[in-house]
Amino acid sequence: MAYFNLSFLALLLLLLPPLALLLILYLIVRPRPVKIPIKNRHVFITGGSSGIGLALAHQAASEGARVSILARSIDKLEEAKKYIQLSTGIDVSIFSADVRDYDAVSKAVEEADPIDVLIVNQGVFVPDELEKQGLDEVKFMVDVNLIGSFNMIKAALPKMKKGDSIPRSIALMSSQAGQVGIYGYTAYSASKFGLRGLAEALQQEVISHDIHVSLIFPPDTDTPGLTEEMKKRPQLSSIIAESSGMMKAEEVAKKAFEGIKSAAFIVPCNLEGALLSIATAGMSPQRSFVMAFVEVVAAGLVRLVALFFQWNWYNGIHKWHAQNKRA
Repeated sequence: MAYFNLSFLALLLLLLPPLALLLILYLIVRPRPVKIPIKNRHVFITGGSSGIGLALAHQAASEGARVSILARSIDKLEEAKKYIQLSTGIDVSIFSADVRDYDAVSKAVEEADPIDVLIVNQGVFVPDELEKQGLDEVKFMVDVNLIGSFNMIKAALPKMKKGDSIPRSIALMSSQAGQVGIYGYTAYSASKFGLRGLAEALQQEVISHDIHVSLIFPPDTDTPGLTEEMKKRPQLSSIIAESSGMMKAEEVAKKAFEGIKSAAFIVPCNLEGALLSIATAGMSPQRSFVMAFVEVVAAGLVRLVALFFQWNWYNGIHKWHAQNKRA
């Protein structure tokens, strides 16, 4: 009997710290959990005529949303509209505008129905080492990926703030290159890292209006854009990027909407992305006290894993350069 009591006491003492931590996290995590409805809501997607954007539009329509897509090419928009209509039976509103043009984006927002879920998905990538890359290409990526996101959100916010009492969402499509810098992605990573600062500050600004921000981090995704990118990407970039595998656009879209509907701030799309999210959690908001527990407990171990990845990457970089010097 005494042995049983000692065993029970030892188990209790063992469980007490994690249970206490769970209780503390339950009390302090902010913002609080919330659900974002998609059915019968208006989902507005930029870069929606192809790739991940088209997959997002198709997924939203499949879930019963009213869908609008914005892109530059009216021809691609018309093709996307027909595809979604034929496959889901849902009519899609289309808007031709360049996200770098604030006036054009504002006009599209004014013409559209009030937005409930805004997915800022546009993105361009021209891979190269910074020394070899023209500043016009650097500016192009920053203008589309980062400034274009500011333009779209700034144009949409006034009407979103006046929305009904149902929670609304702003989601930004980043990249795993927005969580960790990669060789040959200097400008692209900078433009995607910028989205994180935008998202963290924006969430504080809009939370009182029941608007919830999500930041989505896909890996390489099988899209027409990636096909073109692979033709220009430095060999070292490909070697490092392959360590996170590749996903289909439809898989990314499903993961994205799972995150949006649960109002998750950080939305990883695969296992490597989940590990990166824990490793880079920092000061980001966390709604789930269970996920916060994982971040706190696993932080040290995940940091060690991250250092092994860095060791592998830097060894590969040194070997590649040494081989090329001998060639």
